[in-house]
Amino acid sequence: MTLYFLVKFLHVLGAIVILGTGTGIAFFMLMAHRTDDVEFIARTASVVVIADAIFTLSAVILQPVSGGLLMMLSATSITEHWLLASLALYAIAGLFWIPVVFMQIEMRDLARKAATQRSALPQRYHVLFRRWFAFGFPGFGATMLILWLMIAKPF
Repeated sequence: MTLYFLVKFLHVLGAIVILGTGTGIAFFMLMAHRTDDVEFIARTASVVVIADAIFTLSAVILQPVSGGLLMMLSATSITEHWLLASLALYAIAGLFWIPVVFMQIEMRDLARKAATQRSALPQRYHVLFRRWFAFGFPGFGATMLILWLMIAKPF
């Protein structure tokens, strides 16, 4: 096994983790939200925040490190158009993901408070949830495009 292969494996694994965790988090949060069960939503949101911190954050940090190493090991220029497009999309994905992290934390806290008080979710939770859901589309879409660019290298 070469160093290049190992780094490429880690890079692809990071992409899988980002896409898989993002999809899983979105699915479980949406399914919990649809139940209207405040305690279940609070527990799910708590796990979502932990999963994002452990899995997504570590993969998000790994990607530029492993990508930079791949560039060095393969003598790929930063001026490659597919790479520049990927980096721009990575920044766009980050611009949507970072606020989502804070939304998830606030939704978790609001759901926990409502569960403790045995009350309905406040309006703020619902506003955050709609925004969280909407932010997922461009963030996830940018990530999917990056994956395609990494594989196809079309230009």
